[in-house]
Amino acid sequence: MRRSLKGGRGDLLRHLTALQRNQAARKRHQIELGGLVVKAGIVDLTGGDRAIILAALIWMADKLQSEDSERARELWVQKGKAAFADEHTAHMSAMPKENRDK
Repeated sequence: MRRSLKGGRGDLLRHLTALQRNQAARKRHQIELGGLVVKAGIVDLTGGDRAIILAALIWMADKLQSEDSERARELWVQKGKAAFADEHTAHMSAMPKENRDK
């Protein structure tokens, strides 16, 4: 059975464009998450071993489903925010003063 979109080709193109935007956003999000793995030093510490990285992520997921999940979230949020703040401070320090307020 064939499904048709109301409005013909124009609606089909808009639908495809929206789908492509969603796929691009999802891909960009996945790349950003991968960047966090690199930024945290996990790639260097594991030699890029995907099995180790996956096992660590599974451990993290298990922790988030345990009775300690609330405590883990609190600690991890604090540590993550501190890391982002440190990175921002380091970035701003490296930037010439005349460019900091732009």
